[in-house]
Amino acid sequence: MARLTGARPVAARRWGCAAAAVFLLLLTVQAAQKADLSGDATAATINHSLTLLQRLQELLQHGNGSDSVLRVRTATSDEAKVFHTHQLLLSLQSEVFESLLRNQSVVTLHEPPETAALFEKFIRYLYCGGVSILLHQAIPMHQLASKYRVWGLQRGVAEYMKTHLASESSQGHVVGWYHYAVRIGDAALQESCLQFLAWNLSAVLGSAEWGSVSVELLLLLLERSDLVLHSELELYTAVEGWLGRQQPEGPMAERVLRAIRYPMIAPSQLFRLQAQSAVLARHYSAVQDLLFQAFQFHAASPLHFAKYFDVNCSMFLPRNYLAPSWGSQWVINNPARDDRSTSFQTQLGPSSHDAGKRVTWNVLFSPRWLPISLRPVYSDSVSGAVQPVRIEDGRPRLVITPAMSSPDFAGVSFQKTVLVGVRQQGRVLVKHAYSFHQSSDEVADFLAHADLQKRTSEYLIDNSLHLHIIIKPVYHSLIKVKK
Repeated sequence: MARLTGARPVAARRWGCAAAAVFLLLLTVQAAQKADLSGDATAATINHSLTLLQRLQELLQHGNGSDSVLRVRTATSDEAKVFHTHQLLLSLQSEVFESLLRNQSVVTLHEPPETAALFEKFIRYLYCGGVSILLHQAIPMHQLASKYRVWGLQRGVAEYMKTHLASESSQGHVVGWYHYAVRIGDAALQESCLQFLAWNLSAVLGSAEWGSVSVELLLLLLERSDLVLHSELELYTAVEGWLGRQQPEGPMAERVLRAIRYPMIAPSQLFRLQAQSAVLARHYSAVQDLLFQAFQFHAASPLHFAKYFDVNCSMFLPRNYLAPSWGSQWVINNPARDDRSTSFQTQLGPSSHDAGKRVTWNVLFSPRWLPISLRPVYSDSVSGAVQPVRIEDGRPRLVITPAMSSPDFAGVSFQKTVLVGVRQQGRVLVKHAYSFHQSSDEVADFLAHADLQKRTSEYLIDNSLHLHIIIKPVYHSLIKVKK
């Protein structure tokens, strides 16, 4: 809330307006010079914009020619931070300041401690158009930009948050940024945070950040099939710890427990949970039907089970599990050199009835595969010319095919997921996840925008491409039995 505390000196007001006018004039002259010099080979530009920015910063630092004063107060302190400013410069960047300073020269602003601590940086941005921030400063800086309607800074901080999700911090920051994005209604930032958490969930489960997850965020994550983690048991263990710390009300705790995909946990592990999990014992009646169904799933053949139960639901759809039985890691050294191939085995399915049944998969990677539309075409014309094809015209290609066929494949298809790991802020994290089904043996747009020819490519770690291939059996109901 602003209040009038004094009158504006006429001389100072004229000086401040003159300074701002000079600033605008210089910008106009600079633009005009660029237009005038175009097309002239002898043209040169004399650029002293950095000096101008330095002079503007000195205006704020020393208060020369100030025609307005901002007094920033917090509820936790009796002292106010005082900033001698220039009305025109503030008004150019913020319509809020334009309104506040229209009929008064001294304004008192009330800010919480977090934003008050950054107010000097915020004002400096209004003068110089640039600011440096740290992870823990992103939310309060975004709050200042939003409150005073400095839209350029608001967009800049939001973009900073999207590009620094992978940065390492002692307490974690992605969960806090997600909750903030929900409060302000920033759907793009919400989705960026959700995607990062889903693809790097194992790292989050073992961090202090996991304890700050809200029940709404937890339920959103548990709904997803693209979570990347070691196993469903790892997820249950983390959820059990979360429930023990947060102590949500009974109905909410039961919703959380019913979102666990129990058929993806081996029967021996389910028996152990029934005997040892205090959380499961407390809410056993709420999940008893799911546990019973999971044991039935493991006891019968998937083909027989699908006759009586709907397997086309999320409970029977695997997530992206990193355990060896679900796939294999593949590190391709110097991937731009030539074609590579590998093979690995996975389980036929998560049902214990299929224990011991394995599927062998062959994988082919080509760094410079050419689509048919770009391949050279030979003709019978007189010239017989063939358009040259450059290496750069090719794109990476990944093909995954089963090395065998079997009657055991009846009623099951295989979803293939390829995780691409990159090093960001010193940590190896998942940057992309490509998924495709049995009807297609290859990823359509695999690394379409990656330049693997450059050793400095963000997709390479020590000149190697880090992939993790996951095979997810998906069951289908073959016969509908009337009950």
